[in-house]
Amino acid sequence: MRGPTPEPDRTQHWALPAWVYRHAPLTPLEVERVLRPSWQIATHESAVPMPGDYTTVDLGPDSIVVLRDRDGQIRAYHNVCRHRGARILDGSGRCAGVVTCPYHGWTYQLDGRLTGVPSRDLYGDLDRGSLGLKSVHVDRLLGFVFVCFGDVAPAPLKTTFAPFLEELAPYRIEEMVPLGPVGFEDWDVDWKLAVDNYLESYHVPIGHPGLFRLCRPDYEDQKAAPMIGRGTGWIRDVPSPRWSERAYQQLLARTDLRLPPSCHRAWRHYSFLPNLGLDVYPEQMDFFQVLPLGPGRCRIRYGLFGLPDERREVRVLRRLSHRINASVNREDRDLCMRVQRGLESPSYTPGPLSGLEYWMIEFHQLLASRIPEVRLPEAPATFAAPRGVTL
Repeated sequence: MRGPTPEPDRTQHWALPAWVYRHAPLTPLEVERVLRPSWQIATHESAVPMPGDYTTVDLGPDSIVVLRDRDGQIRAYHNVCRHRGARILDGSGRCAGVVTCPYHGWTYQLDGRLTGVPSRDLYGDLDRGSLGLKSVHVDRLLGFVFVCFGDVAPAPLKTTFAPFLEELAPYRIEEMVPLGPVGFEDWDVDWKLAVDNYLESYHVPIGHPGLFRLCRPDYEDQKAAPMIGRGTGWIRDVPSPRWSERAYQQLLARTDLRLPPSCHRAWRHYSFLPNLGLDVYPEQMDFFQVLPLGPGRCRIRYGLFGLPDERREVRVLRRLSHRINASVNREDRDLCMRVQRGLESPSYTPGPLSGLEYWMIEFHQLLASRIPEVRLPEAPATFAAPRGVTL
């Protein structure tokens, strides 16, 4: 999702004011009104293959645990004990048949029922049936498990992603497995600024010289649906002067990845507002989530997946792709930090946005629909109560 729409909006749009990217009272509002009501990626089904396997995902002060129950069903719960509120599980792992709170030992079945209470006779008339783990909305798409932290679930993912499912089908993403553990990287950058950066390719020729050497700009090859945009970069025919990029081009050309020609030389990037990216390459794919840590700070949560394939050429291809994208990621972090520092200057006033920044404009419109004050030139003393949030 890097270029203009087929019929671009000719209205002149302007960047958000600087205070929006460094105002402490704004972060909890963004979590509550923008992020909690949205679908957040939790894990791939293949990462929790057995009963008791679990993973956790955090958003602001909240945490959700996703696990597979005894019947093989994937469930999600608020990661909070119903006794005194202790966080029950951390990271990823496997429960030995039940979920046990590490504080007082309250024990829950994998279907969320409370079944074990130490010193049960000291509680009086305790209704265990009403004290199970609190369920969370779950949806699945392409083998990935999504959760919603809010009370009302958004539209089903298959409906939202319907325009893209046909072009994604050849990659067989639902059959993929993790190529490593989920990773985290903290940036001294506001989460919205990091999302802004991903939503436009205007900066690629200057900011990502390696990516520009490898791929033709995707300004003319993009597709959109409400809340989602996709841009495609095509691997160039001219060999790159850099060995890793050139080796990737050459190895990709002679490796059978069992993909149609339309996929074999494409790097596809899907942006799912408000904070999720899916990058699909011929040899693998990744997701990343941009999560706020506070004003001017964010956490990038990411995972890498591929089809089971032990061929040496595929392993090398994946290492080369990782090397190239690791460089792109470092460049993005450094570019975003430059902007974050620049926004601290009292001399800055919002600049005009181009058609190549169209998806950034849509993101800003989403923010403004949930928190109208972000359009004010200066931070307000108070924020109005929300009128309701739906995504």
